[in-house]
Amino acid sequence: MGFLYSILLGGIAGFIASRIMDSHNSALVNILLGIVGGWIGGFIAKRMGNDPENDGLVMNLLISVFGAIVLILIGRLF
Repeated sequence: MGFLYSILLGGIAGFIASRIMDSHNSALVNILLGIVGGWIGGFIAKRMGNDPENDGLVMNLLISVFGAIVLILIGRLF
């Protein structure tokens, strides 16, 4: 169930991040951006003293969106 949850949350987070950054990607790329963005956002949140594993759905979505935005910004550098 956790795998399906991460795919669903990743798809939503990737879609939101791509719309914020005006980056028109396919659905698969949005899902991958959201999943990897969730890992990046979780890593950054843990370093800042937050525990994303105990946060709710909305906070996990925001962390994933933030991570996906960071990932899009890194991708634009190259």
